[in-house]
Amino acid sequence: MVDRRIRLCAIEDLEDPGARGFQAGTGDWPLELFLVRRGAAVWGYVNRCPHAGHQLNWLPDRFLTRDGNLILCASHGACFELDTGLCVGGPCPGRSLRSVPLEMDAGGIFVARDTVAALAPLPSAGLND
Repeated sequence: MVDRRIRLCAIEDLEDPGARGFQAGTGDWPLELFLVRRGAAVWGYVNRCPHAGHQLNWLPDRFLTRDGNLILCASHGACFELDTGLCVGGPCPGRSLRSVPLEMDAGGIFVARDTVAALAPLPSAGLND
């Protein structure tokens, strides 16, 4: 039977606080997302700035402000809350990052294949891996 989820990582693979980028799905247009961790809580977001539409990070896995309290768009300096993705500073106040629903269990942190297909920029191919 094919698992209906894609494993991203174990919670221990994320710094606390910390963030890490991932690609989910295969083909020409996989979903670009990132995870944010604080304590036992983990949130997932599409790696796309609501202001300009490009990825938030310029360097791999660099999504947070220096103090680790906010998500930072490296391009225009927009700042977003860790737990809600709401923009609280910069050029898009009141707008939010697009949340990615996650599943967590002893085996790790997962995203549903249906979610990946729905959020990817174009229909994803190869989700049966």
